[in-house]
Amino acid sequence: MVTQVEFTLHMGRRGCHLVTGEVIKHLPALPECGLLNLFVKHTSCGLTINENADPDVRHDLDWLLDRFAPEGEPHYLHTLEGLDDMPAHAKSTLTGVSLTIPITAHRLNLGTWQGIYLCEFRDEASPRHIVATIIS
Repeated sequence: MVTQVEFTLHMGRRGCHLVTGEVIKHLPALPECGLLNLFVKHTSCGLTINENADPDVRHDLDWLLDRFAPEGEPHYLHTLEGLDDMPAHAKSTLTGVSLTIPITAHRLNLGTWQGIYLCEFRDEASPRHIVATIIS
């Protein structure tokens, strides 16, 4: 059986945002066993799973991604949408736009220290649309 819902997350600002609780509240009842696929319908943000306890991890991830794809590089051709746009596309490619998480006993089977992040790479982001597909 496949169930699909679409919802919106409003982060609004650049950064790696822990959204596990937000995602869970938008999901229907989870099956005994299955898979959850999350897909973000945008090219300037990403989804990832990482440390959910220490907020310093979010800061450090932002810092590292800014080093991998810095703003204002003279070799960027795509510059019409602002200095943060092309780096946002590159960071989206690095993090990815989808996640697959196992479902066990009606819960997301994440590790103790794992959380779902929406990584926003634009300074002023629009609401982000997420498609959640549950396969049981």
